[in-house]
Amino acid sequence: MSMPAFAGQALAPGAVLGIIGGGQLARMIALAAADLGIRCHIFAPETENPAFDVAAARTVAAYEDEAALARFADAVDVVTYEFENVPAATAAFLSQRKPLHPGARALAVTQDRLSEKSFVAELGLEVAPFRAVDSLGDLEAAVAALGRPSVLKTRRLGYDGKGQVRILAGTDLAEAYAAIGRQPAVLEGFVTFAREVSVVAARGTDGTFAAFDLCENEHRDHILAFTRVPAQVSAPTEAAAIEAARQIAAALGYVGVFAVELFVVGEGASERVVVNEIAPRVHNSGHWTSEGAQTSQFHQHVRAVCGFPLGSAARRGRVEMENLIGDAALRWRDLLAEPGAHLHLYGKHSARPGRKMGHVTRVWPERS
Repeated sequence: MSMPAFAGQALAPGAVLGIIGGGQLARMIALAAADLGIRCHIFAPETENPAFDVAAARTVAAYEDEAALARFADAVDVVTYEFENVPAATAAFLSQRKPLHPGARALAVTQDRLSEKSFVAELGLEVAPFRAVDSLGDLEAAVAALGRPSVLKTRRLGYDGKGQVRILAGTDLAEAYAAIGRQPAVLEGFVTFAREVSVVAARGTDGTFAAFDLCENEHRDHILAFTRVPAQVSAPTEAAAIEAARQIAAALGYVGVFAVELFVVGEGASERVVVNEIAPRVHNSGHWTSEGAQTSQFHQHVRAVCGFPLGSAARRGRVEMENLIGDAALRWRDLLAEPGAHLHLYGKHSARPGRKMGHVTRVWPERS
């Protein structure tokens, strides 16, 4: 039985999803797409990528190679990406040729911390106090305004703690500015928080919105170590976090899965959420959905960008996701032998310190 590739902007099984980037997120998107009869074509500059092992096609070329991008666009029906730092020119080039989900505006807003924080604040959502920093003088003025401790972050390309430095009582500001390469930056006032949480949600081409339950995150050395669901917050706090995600997605005209990372501040009646970052892609803190939700974030992303109906985001129980960082992946035999553990390895050949090698999910019945 043959099916048309398009019905409006909705695809059908047999269509080809182009993915920019070939890491573990692209790998898991491609695996989910295969379940739905969608073939994936990966575009990445590296010759070895985890996603290549599970995709129908690949293009190995620089993101600036317009001839290669044009061939790639001709070979796919819709384009998505697995990381937010896709060059703006690449996104613009592809969006002129095929539907690009999420769209170029989501990239533009979230690639720059100053743009992102300004955008969130303009929606009336709470963010940490911040100041733009374009010189040492700006940094001095920002520290005078926001105080210490505070955090200096590059406006672009920072993740997992990279591109940032804490400004403490004894920190030399010139040294701190030099440590981030004297790049355009943002100084954020320090937020004293009780816990870190995130909303992973999806928005479809028709505006349909579906959020997974709020999850609680534990970081070690600036890298996510564990995600646990449900988060230990009040029902109004969870509702406020999900509503913030809904507003952000609507304002961006977003299509696909995304995450909003938040701080929970205060407790009891004073508990509230402060938006920290937006990730315009499937997210590490959503990996628990692989076994812990009716529809995984990866299946949900494929559904959204292909114009399919969104799936149920209902949780299947109490869930824990453990990131396997570096040598932790060497525990694979023990994890396979552990009752109830679900192991996901990303096919990376070397386990360097700080490198995400896989994850394991554990699901337990709800407490009665």
